[in-house]
Amino acid sequence: MKWSAQPIKHFKERRIAITFEKKQEYTDRVKLIEDVRWSSSLRLWHVPDTEENRIRFRIPVEIIYTPSPEIITALKTFESFLLSRRYSPNTIKTYMEALRVFFRYFNERQIGSINNDDIILFNNEYILKKNLSSSYQNQMVNAIKLFYRTVENRNLEIEKVHRPKSEKTLPNVLSKEEVKGILNAHGNTKHVAMLSLIYACGLRRNELISLKPQDIDSKRGILIIRQSKGKKDRIAPISLKLIELLRQYYISNKPTTWLFEGQHKGIQYSAESLQSVLKQALKKANITKPVTLHWLRHSYATHLLEAGTDLRYIQELLGHSSSRTTEIYTHVSTKNLQNIKSPFDDL
Repeated sequence: MKWSAQPIKHFKERRIAITFEKKQEYTDRVKLIEDVRWSSSLRLWHVPDTEENRIRFRIPVEIIYTPSPEIITALKTFESFLLSRRYSPNTIKTYMEALRVFFRYFNERQIGSINNDDIILFNNEYILKKNLSSSYQNQMVNAIKLFYRTVENRNLEIEKVHRPKSEKTLPNVLSKEEVKGILNAHGNTKHVAMLSLIYACGLRRNELISLKPQDIDSKRGILIIRQSKGKKDRIAPISLKLIELLRQYYISNKPTTWLFEGQHKGIQYSAESLQSVLKQALKKANITKPVTLHWLRHSYATHLLEAGTDLRYIQELLGHSSSRTTEIYTHVSTKNLQNIKSPFDDL
């Protein structure tokens, strides 16, 4: 079997992309790998970026190491704590991977002997030298802090560990004309309904695919978003125009468990397929910008602000815990900027 493999980032997750000759026997062999997935958008199979898979596909491994029995036990205890506190699967995965990397760096040390100075050393010699992102650095510090507080029962002076300055990036926003072009691109009612719902209610990708038919309250004109980020429920207004679109979709597709299901009844629509739906719409609408599904959510918030909606309401609609998160949309709104006259015009 001839193949090629390379590390990739897929939906912010570290994976290894695998390409090989199109033969059923090869596909069947790849399917046996744990957590293997097919990407409709990339048109390839991908597996978790782990040391085991790096060895399997001959990708250089930074350090091949077997954790000590002490570390294995401690990590299991920490994972049990995270599960009992009902941390999200993504957070558990992120924290556990961060700690494995951290303890691999200090593979000759006992857990109890690691102190603040060691964390600063790890920050400088591993994270910064490898030019890893500031968000990764923050996740690492958070994981270490929580581990030592819960498993080791001691508080490290995390304040002494340098956290990166938060990156001030602006959200990407589409014009109303561009949004309209995307929503009108598909002839498939299901695809139109999915993209329209994301924009019309400011949904995250996982919030959309986690919706159930009973989450639409057409009589009250609201959509119920259950247990979204931060395990919070919230509601969003839903217009009669959108309700009618969803009614047409429901009659033609007759979903059972989830509002949007895959090829088989009762199976949740995949995030990869949803991204592919957007990609097709962008191509049909002749939009060349690197648009993601989250751009529709950003555009929803910005267009609400430009229409005069109070920031406090926008915060509630988006499910933001802090108003500071919502305030970023004031920096991309063009409502007031358009009233400013450039001195260039008077020359």
